[in-house]
Amino acid sequence: MRDDICHPMDELEAGEVALELDDKEPQEVLAWALSRFGRRVGICSSFQAEGCVLIDMAWRLDPAIRVFTIDTGRLPQETYELIERIRARYGVEIEIFLPDSTALERMMRRHGPNLFYRDVNLRLLCCQIRKVLPLRRALRGYDAWITGLRREQWATRSNIRKVEIDHDHGGIVKISPLADWTEDEVWEYIRTYDVPYNALYDKGYKSIGCAPCTRALLPGEDARDGRWWWEVGAPKECGMHCAIETGGFEHELAALLSGHSENRLLAADEPSTEHP
Repeated sequence: MRDDICHPMDELEAGEVALELDDKEPQEVLAWALSRFGRRVGICSSFQAEGCVLIDMAWRLDPAIRVFTIDTGRLPQETYELIERIRARYGVEIEIFLPDSTALERMMRRHGPNLFYRDVNLRLLCCQIRKVLPLRRALRGYDAWITGLRREQWATRSNIRKVEIDHDHGGIVKISPLADWTEDEVWEYIRTYDVPYNALYDKGYKSIGCAPCTRALLPGEDARDGRWWWEVGAPKECGMHCAIETGGFEHELAALLSGHSENRLLAADEPSTEHP
C-alpha cells in the first residue's frame, strides 16, 4: 500500500458513490471527481477517441485539468501529431512518462526490438516495461485517475464501475466516466464539439496503441481485433487496466530489473512525499 495517500476512499464509500453516479452523465462524474480530489486527480490518456472526449469535457469544467500519458517509444506518428494538436487546442500541459531506459535497453539487447511477435509472454514483457511500470510511476502523484474505459470495449471491461478502488495501484480511486457510453455516443460528442482525434481512425483503425501492435480492421472484425492480431487465445490487454499473470513473463521481468530501482515496483508502488 502506498504511504503518500490518506486512503481517500474505502470500498464501502466507493460502492456507494458508484451506485449514485452509475446513471449520471460523464460531465457529472468528472465534476464530482474534480470537486473531491482537486489537483490529486488527472486524466490518463493514450489519445484514443475516448481520452480526447474526456479531455474536452474536463477542460470545460476546469481548464487547469491535469493530463498525463505514457509514451512507450513505439507510438504511431499520428498519435504524436494529435498530442500537439491537443496541447494547442486546450493549452493544457501534458505530463509524459517514458519507459525506464536501463530496463528497456536490457530487454532489447536480450530479445531484440520486435520481441512481441514471437511469443505472448514476450509481448506481455514488452507491455510491462513500456506501459505498466511507467504508469505505476505516473500514478504516484495522484489519489485518483480518470480513464476512458467503456464496458462494451471488451469482455474484460464489461463490469467496470464508474468509481472503484484500484488495488493494482495502491488503493487509489479509478474513475471511468464513459463506462456506459457506446462508441456511437463517443463519436457524436467528437462531431458536436469538433474534438481533435487521431487521424488513424479515418484509415480504418478502431483501437490505437503502439504502431507495431496496431492495425486497421478487416471487414467483420471487432474493435479490439486490430490489437495483437497475431495472437491466438491471448488476452487483448496490456496490463495497464487489469493485472495479467501468465507464469511465463514474471521471472523474465524480474531478471531484467534485477538490481534496478524499477524492480521495487513489481510488488508495490514506492512511497512519495510529492504533492502537486
